[in-house]
Amino acid sequence: MTRDSLQPLSEVEWIAPQRVTQLRRLGIETVDDLLTHYPRRHEDRREFASFPREESDQPICLCGEVVKTQLRRFGGWKKIFEVTLEEQNANALSPPLVCRWFNLHYVQKMIATGKRLVVFGKPRLRGKRICMDHPEFEVIENDEEISIHFRRITPIYPATEGLSQRVLRSLVYRLLEQWNDENFGPLLPEQFNAGSSATALREIHFPKTVETLAAAREHLILAEFFAMQMLISSRRAQSAARNGKAHCGCGKLLEKFLRLLPFDLTAAQERVIAEIWSDLAAIAPMNRLLQGDVGSGKTVVAIAAMLLAVEAGFQAALMAPTQILAEQHYLVIRRWLEPLGVKIVLRTAARQEESFLPVLAGNEDADIFIGTHALLYESVSFFNLGLAVIDEQHKFGVAQRARLTAHDPTPDVLVMTATPIPRTLTMTVYGDLDVSTIDELPRDRGEIITVARDESKLDDVLTFLRRELGAGRQAYIVYPLIDESEKLEVKAASAEFDKWRERLQPFTCELLHGRIPAPEKQAIMERFRRGSTSALISTTVIEVGVDVSNATVMLVENSERFGLAQLHQLRGRIGRGEHKSYCILLTSDLSPETAAKLAVLAKTSNGFEVAEADWDFRGPGDLLGTAQSGLPILKLGNLKTDAKLMRRARAAAMEIFRDDPLLERAENQRFGHLIVEQQGRTFSHVS
Repeated sequence: MTRDSLQPLSEVEWIAPQRVTQLRRLGIETVDDLLTHYPRRHEDRREFASFPREESDQPICLCGEVVKTQLRRFGGWKKIFEVTLEEQNANALSPPLVCRWFNLHYVQKMIATGKRLVVFGKPRLRGKRICMDHPEFEVIENDEEISIHFRRITPIYPATEGLSQRVLRSLVYRLLEQWNDENFGPLLPEQFNAGSSATALREIHFPKTVETLAAAREHLILAEFFAMQMLISSRRAQSAARNGKAHCGCGKLLEKFLRLLPFDLTAAQERVIAEIWSDLAAIAPMNRLLQGDVGSGKTVVAIAAMLLAVEAGFQAALMAPTQILAEQHYLVIRRWLEPLGVKIVLRTAARQEESFLPVLAGNEDADIFIGTHALLYESVSFFNLGLAVIDEQHKFGVAQRARLTAHDPTPDVLVMTATPIPRTLTMTVYGDLDVSTIDELPRDRGEIITVARDESKLDDVLTFLRRELGAGRQAYIVYPLIDESEKLEVKAASAEFDKWRERLQPFTCELLHGRIPAPEKQAIMERFRRGSTSALISTTVIEVGVDVSNATVMLVENSERFGLAQLHQLRGRIGRGEHKSYCILLTSDLSPETAAKLAVLAKTSNGFEVAEADWDFRGPGDLLGTAQSGLPILKLGNLKTDAKLMRRARAAAMEIFRDDPLLERAENQRFGHLIVEQQGRTFSHVS
């Protein structure tokens, strides 16, 4: 788009102030916003199908004349407004279609006998009638509107109260008519040979054919992805241009550490450590993502990286999203590194004197800082930060990561995610990072058996649980809520705790959730680690980082309330020792969706397969987390179904920055404005 496309709609003289206010409710402020308010679908209104005689799970678009309307009451105050449609030029055997709306009073005011109606919905058999319940509809007023609204492939937009499809269509159509092709700057480099951006924009709204619509959609998705990848590539270029420094010792301290470990590294861990070693030894700042499945040994790799930096005379910092995870890291790293003389400091949001954990060093002489977001603030002063490790990166925003690394010289950065990431997301959310993957689990990991059970089987589950506890094992019992909710029919940890104490007597139970004061929370965790507590009734506060090898049962109540990735994380708390472990997913939801979701976990323990399935269930928009990732919202592209286009866009952007990192060539200078525009959309979204 050109600078004119950023013109506020309030300055377009033919758009009434009332319309500007209504458009603002859809987030539409400028000319560009309106022109990129893409249709959510199209209806082919050139020819309509005959009215169906059977029901269908596929929505269809039909057109007919209103021959009857009726308002029926039931249950006292409830109302059904029924509209009977007949096909134009239909024969006597053609069945009518009954459209029904429940308690939607405004529909009654819009539809009258004799009107022509276009409806979109799923036909259902109700008795002997074919019905559509709550179909989308549009009244076709007169033949003057045929060029925009009828007898064509017609756009259907996301709308809001007071803005009908006809109004939105008319606004977009007039705007496109008034703008010359010169107003639409090229959105793609010439190497794509993708045709005119102006043509693509016109065709996505008012396509001439199905084929031109498909071509326009591909062009604009490619442009959207290309703009995103130019922003990502510019971040990579800026990072590489920062004042960096090598932060790598000779490896003797790392060798001592590895000799102390009671296990051998996997081949994948050794490969990833070598990749990080190479980055730390380089002058250019490292920006690397470390991903791996639950229990693959990412923490050992992070410690190896920190030891290389410490040996070179630099400080290292490890930031975790929760206090429990930070203190878990502290306990593990302290136990392993104290014999090597490495000085460690713990910093969390809780006041240090309230923690039961000792502090081994002050800020001045610490080698490694471990903490939560408290590490971002002034109470922690790094005097020689060489490496920043960020655990559970998806729970931190780009701005938080930037604050931790805002030192000169720029420290190396290693971000870790416990949830494996679908490949296409590594090109977007983490596109400015190099990626290392631990694709192998340690050989000593115990087997985990996962089963889904109906809540009615709780007595059988209880018998099994008591048998495991009697054998000396421990268990987690996890709930989605701390307290019961009046709005949700969901069990809660606090309300169920006393029941579990009674069910599991004489075994010791304790309650853990996020509102328990930090010192008490840590004392509870310590008793569980020591084996003094047999069962921990908890919320998802134990989702990440808790490592108790004797815990062999993960029982999740209301498992339908959790996402696949979260359930996989919870399952990762067990299977950390030699004993066989069991993940039991209790649910009262018998829907096909829940059954399919839980079946994934029963079928596979591979986190990468779970991540792909999670993406299928939740959709890419949910996983993208644009506010956290610092990327603009995708208006048209779908990261999963359009992955090939994303790869083309990424390759083109990387080639441009490889050959012209400052965008100085004449043919590349226009892309500088594209990056600035994307950054503006990002910041306005985050704010």
